[in-house]
Amino acid sequence: MSRLRIACFAISVDGYGAGPRQSLEQPLGENGEELHPWAIATRHFQQMHGSGTGGSTGVDNRYVERGFDNVGAWILGRNMFGPVRGPWPDDHWRGWWGDEPPYHTPVFVLTHHARPPLEMKGGTVFHFVTDGIEAALARAKQAAGSRDVRLGGGVATLRQYLAARLVDEAHLAIAPVLLGTGEPLFAGLDLRTLGYACTEHVAGEKATHVVFTRQP
Repeated sequence: MSRLRIACFAISVDGYGAGPRQSLEQPLGENGEELHPWAIATRHFQQMHGSGTGGSTGVDNRYVERGFDNVGAWILGRNMFGPVRGPWPDDHWRGWWGDEPPYHTPVFVLTHHARPPLEMKGGTVFHFVTDGIEAALARAKQAAGSRDVRLGGGVATLRQYLAARLVDEAHLAIAPVLLGTGEPLFAGLDLRTLGYACTEHVAGEKATHVVFTRQP
């Protein structure tokens, strides 16, 4: 059965999943890049981004590999697709990733403003969903078939799906940094009352990995 999963989502020790003031120059917000050295250092990340065969092969790498295993579709918030706000001025913006994004599956982007599907190299097709998180999940699960749907972010999107108890499993990588400000993942969320429990915690080379799952 297809599941909705959060995987490899990095947060700071003080609970921020992105820095403030996202922009074209700083897509992760100010200081947000400090959350991700753990993933960038892995062999799987290096291979995905065409950097040869280098990179670490330990715990961090296994979680990156696991994050892409059995994924048949993705869901992203609009801020994860780009910095454009409000109505689309045109179809010029095609994402942060160049002509061949790393998804290689259908990707469903949450937005209030309609836009035609965008087909990219490597099998990625962005679909822009204007009728809410449950509609996006239904379409993503249909596209994924028996495989899982990965929820890529950003923070506001994760919070919506967690609050609605739609996430089956969430893997967070806690980076050893303090951001001090930005987008807090847990503020106002009572995950215990929502039925989630920590089912895994492992120390990696550059991050601590925590998995929590929705209980029956």
